[in-house]
Amino acid sequence: MAKKPRVKVPKSAKKGEQIQIKTLISHKMETGTRKNKKTGKLIPRMIINTFSCSFNGKELLKATLHPSVAANPYFAFYAKATESGTFDFVWTDDAGKTVSASSKMTVA
Repeated sequence: MAKKPRVKVPKSAKKGEQIQIKTLISHKMETGTRKNKKTGKLIPRMIINTFSCSFNGKELLKATLHPSVAANPYFAFYAKATESGTFDFVWTDDAGKTVSASSKMTVA
């Protein structure tokens, strides 16, 4: 699976403020349609097929990815700051392996 993902969440926000969240994870996203140049055999598909973000245990966003998504998937989205808590991010690939990250935010 991929290396440690990069996540950018503001450390603090005002109550009701719209915040931007950005994530980036390194992954080749092999589609399963390319052939190995030496053997001529298809390279097996291996993509990140789901990404999810939750805040304090409540799911905010869930994305299903397909082979047409570029390598190193990047997500940027907005959320409303309502309370202090933790954002949890999870990426899952075709083999069922997961990578997760967390980031805390304080709302004043």
